[in-house]
Amino acid sequence: MTRYDLLVKNGTLVLPYHGEIRADLAVSGGRIAAMGEDLDGAEEVIDATGKIVLPGAVDAHFHLGIYRDMALDAFEETRSSLVGGATTVLSYFRTGRHYLDRTGPYRTIFPEVLAAVGGRAWTDYGFHLAPMTVEQIEEIPWLVAEHGITSYKYYMFYKGFDLAANSRDAQAFTMGDEYDLGHLFLIMEKLAEVQRSRPDRRLSLSLHCEQSELMRVFIDRVRRSAAVQNLRAYSEGRPPLTEQVAIAEAAAIAAHTGADVNFLHLSSAEALEAASRVPGRRETTLHHLCLDHDDLDARGGLGGKVNPPIRTRDHNEALWEGVRDGRIDWVASDHACCMEEHKGDDLWPAHPGFGGTALLYPVLFSEGHLRRGLPLSRIAEVASANPARAYNLWGRKGSLAVGFDADLTVVDPSATRTVTTDLLLSGQDHCPFEGVEVTGWPTTTVVGGRIAFRDGETVGRPSGSYLHRA
Repeated sequence: MTRYDLLVKNGTLVLPYHGEIRADLAVSGGRIAAMGEDLDGAEEVIDATGKIVLPGAVDAHFHLGIYRDMALDAFEETRSSLVGGATTVLSYFRTGRHYLDRTGPYRTIFPEVLAAVGGRAWTDYGFHLAPMTVEQIEEIPWLVAEHGITSYKYYMFYKGFDLAANSRDAQAFTMGDEYDLGHLFLIMEKLAEVQRSRPDRRLSLSLHCEQSELMRVFIDRVRRSAAVQNLRAYSEGRPPLTEQVAIAEAAAIAAHTGADVNFLHLSSAEALEAASRVPGRRETTLHHLCLDHDDLDARGGLGGKVNPPIRTRDHNEALWEGVRDGRIDWVASDHACCMEEHKGDDLWPAHPGFGGTALLYPVLFSEGHLRRGLPLSRIAEVASANPARAYNLWGRKGSLAVGFDADLTVVDPSATRTVTTDLLLSGQDHCPFEGVEVTGWPTTTVVGGRIAFRDGETVGRPSGSYLHRA
């Protein structure tokens, strides 16, 4: 008799905040239906003998369509997410340069974004929005109620620079109003107001913390004096001090307004220390945990240009310690598909960002669990459970518990592969992790109870759903 749609048999199940158990997992109607020994009676069975079963990762920092057509990015880059065991992506979107290259009210623009992504995403997906104008700030109550957008963003260096830090005509880039600390205050004030009327949901503002006035001084120095304009120079032009000061500025306004904040992509020991002293949740990325600008400069090219910059091994280890001791709440990819032609050979006009979603669980397993001894439950927390809790997805995402969405990935703990661009199934034509040996790769990724990725290939067609989080 068929009782379940899918069974995952004989695997080691990783339960965030609890640990590991050897058990079978049953799926019915797109949700996890049972967990136990010797379950049977399913239409389809995944043999997970000798493998690890993790809750599907929630890649909470993504940039669909920032440099390419939104629909194409949705298809190719969420496909890449499956390779790394991510079953949900939360993507940032704003008006201004890049993305749709225009401004206007979100009542008009956001439905266009949803139409472009709908039917093309392999994972479930949601959005964080950045209010770039006062009009958009006033739309926040409607965005929460109508579209379930409960997380927003402010870019602290946009008051003085464009995205690449190549121009100081910030207003031409944002196409918005005065984008300064006053604008940040208005966003926080509005979020705190809406939060009071919605105590059942966490409304939060995610912060890109780099202080533009200090960036101006350091970038001017580097452009005048650095013999080689490379990734080391880029880090020197945007040093950790710019993160420290921006975190302090934002924290002061958050304390005054009562807004809840997330400190994004912390890149340095100093940034982690500063963010750990104030209320808020903290994120870092795979590249800030693992990459060193001197190593990338030795290989040549500007593929590793990203904001905030890649630092050094000492900063890597400080951030890993934050993952270990709980100061870092989650790890994300900050995935932004950026082709090599947009990097070029001139540091300052080069587009920042690159893809990495396909490496989310593999790098955390290889570098976090195998190399540094982090428990698998901690890996599941920083990749899945904690971002789900932060962004109003807990109860559906982030766990293998009965009743949650049947989003999971089966990882072969002995599979060792050398990272190549082709392996990642992204549209991007380069990767800063190229040539790195990584152990622990998903063999199967399940989204909503349906096998979407198996043995290096996608299965079927995209079936990801939009996540209304309010």
